[in-house]
Amino acid sequence: MTVKPYQADLLLLLVGISWGTTFILVQEAIRDVPVYTFLFWRFFLAFLFMLLLSIRQLPRLTLPMLAAAILLGLINLSAYAFQTFGLTFTLSSSVAFITGLFVILVPLIAFFVFHQRVARSVWVGSVMAIVGLWFLTTQGALSAGWGEVYAFACAILFALHVLFTGHYARRYDVLLLVTFQLGTVGMGAGLLGLAVDHTLLPATLTQPFIIALVITVLFATVFAFWVQTSMQRYTTPSRTALILTMEPLSAAVFSYFYGGEMLSILQLMGGGLIVAGMVFAEWGADNT
Repeated sequence: MTVKPYQADLLLLLVGISWGTTFILVQEAIRDVPVYTFLFWRFFLAFLFMLLLSIRQLPRLTLPMLAAAILLGLINLSAYAFQTFGLTFTLSSSVAFITGLFVILVPLIAFFVFHQRVARSVWVGSVMAIVGLWFLTTQGALSAGWGEVYAFACAILFALHVLFTGHYARRYDVLLLVTFQLGTVGMGAGLLGLAVDHTLLPATLTQPFIIALVITVLFATVFAFWVQTSMQRYTTPSRTALILTMEPLSAAVFSYFYGGEMLSILQLMGGGLIVAGMVFAEWGADNT
């Protein structure tokens, strides 16, 4: 099946939206269960689901492919861990903005480390998106401390995850790559949960926990990771990172309609800049 770049970008846009719309659901769920317990069940159940889907491909699994999947899983798990630690030290808005800096780190790392050409429109669109993220998540204010340091480490890891996903997705079977990546995250979250919380069993099966688990497993994990890994074969890591800035924007919009949270003028301006940045990058890429 031939996929055109704009089709891949549209599917990645759905990934960003799906991640953003689950933010408030996860917030409600982790009031009832520890963070690592939730992550364990989210990724372990997603791993089992993907294992069933990829069972016919298992004979094609090789050691290099398994190593690539484990590397992607460890990067992703580390990013989640740093983000979680950051949230214990500072405001979630600050963590959200700094994590979003991965959109500009991807082309920087791609250019200086991997020597990949990055279109000028992507640079400009990324800067527009970063300014938009600043207004959307912090409303123009930002503090500095250990929480911000952890959040920046998370941004670096997310950038590396996008870059390595783009590299490995062109070399290995997508289903197997996603399956064992999810398994790695689930196992790692399980070990952290046992070490920190001494249990992986929720005290009670509350409705917010069950709803968040079902939606995140099916849409924000299985669907999202499969689409991201598949579609990065047809677009660049820099454009992928830019498109995924739709996550905080959709989180803000969904929180407004579902959670009753109000959006300020600065937040609306920020959302507009994010969309404008993506459109500019797409327009520029089609006219170079």
